[in-house]
Amino acid sequence: MAEPRPGLALRFQRRFLAARPLRSLPWPELEQSLRTAPDSALLADILDKTILHPLCVKYPPSAKYRRCFLTELIKKLESTAAEPLDELYEALADVLKEEERTHCYKNYLLPTGDCVSLSESTALISGGTTGLVTWEAALHLAQWALHNPGLFRDRTILELGSGIGFTGIAICKTCQPRTFIFSDCHPRVLRQLGENLRLNGFIPEPEVTWSIQTESQGQEVEGEKCQNPKVIVAELDWGSVTEKQLLGLRADVVIAADVVYDPEIILALIGMLQKLSTSRTDGKAPEVFIASTIRNPDTYQLFQAELDKVGIRWQMTPAHSSCDFLYDVQPDVTILQLFI
Repeated sequence: MAEPRPGLALRFQRRFLAARPLRSLPWPELEQSLRTAPDSALLADILDKTILHPLCVKYPPSAKYRRCFLTELIKKLESTAAEPLDELYEALADVLKEEERTHCYKNYLLPTGDCVSLSESTALISGGTTGLVTWEAALHLAQWALHNPGLFRDRTILELGSGIGFTGIAICKTCQPRTFIFSDCHPRVLRQLGENLRLNGFIPEPEVTWSIQTESQGQEVEGEKCQNPKVIVAELDWGSVTEKQLLGLRADVVIAADVVYDPEIILALIGMLQKLSTSRTDGKAPEVFIASTIRNPDTYQLFQAELDKVGIRWQMTPAHSSCDFLYDVQPDVTILQLFI
C-alpha cells in the first residue's frame, strides 16, 4: 500500500483498529472485578473479548502491543492476590517468541502452476508503515488481472502503491507485460519489494530503487519486446512528482490496490491521477483500474465524490465475488475503472 507522507500508518491504526475491544479497557473496573471474581472465568472472558477476539485473530495487533497488554494484565492480576494462571504466562511467552520473528515467507499458488513467493512482515503495522503485508484488494486485483491478460500483454504497466509486490509479480509471471513499474514511497517497503522481486527471479533495473528525477531517466523505462518483462522499482511520491517526470514513464495501464483507505490521502491520489492524464506523448491517457476493500463506506464514497468533482468518470468493473487466494472470509472488494 502507498504512503504519501509519514504518520499515515498511525492514522490507519486509529481508523481501522479503533473498533476492536483490545484498544481500550477500563482498568479500574477490571481491577475491582478481578478482586471479587471467585474463579478464572472472568479472566477467560476478558481474553476472549480482547486478544482472542476473532477480529484480533484475523488482524492481529503487533506483538509489542500484545506484550504490553499481557504484562499489564498480569500485574493487575498479581495485585489482587488471585491464583496465577499458567495460561496467561504461556501466552506472554508465545508473544515474546513472536517478537523475535519479524518476517515470514508465504507462497501464493497461481492458476498456471507457478507461485509468487513473498517475504512479509508478521505484524500488521511495522516500521511505521502498513505496506509490508499483502492486503485483500491486492489479491483480488491479481485474480482479476489473470482473467484479463490481454489488457497487460506487451504493454507498460505502472502500479501505484505496490507494497511488497504480490499483484505486480503475479502479472509479470502470467500476463506478459513489456515493462512493469512497481512504485511506492516508503524506503523500507521499497527495499522489501526489491528483495521479493529477486526472490521470484526478477532483477530490477537499472538498480534496486529507481528514483523518478529527470525526464531522461524515464526514457530508459521503455524496453524492447522480450519474453520476460523489464522490471522497474520506482520511488514515487504522489505529491511531488511532476507531469514532466511522469511523461517519461509512458504508462499504458495504471493499477492500484488498497490505496483508498484514509480520507487524508484521497486528494493526493486524485492529484496523481490528474497528472497521469497527460503522461503520454501520443495524448492518449492510460487505462486506470483501482481495487479497494470497502472498510469504511464513507471513505469510499468520498473518493467517488472527489473523482466527480474533478471530472474523472468511473465505472464498476465486473470482478469475481470470491478470491482464490483467500481461504476464509471474503472481504467486500470492488474494482473501479477510471477515465482520466
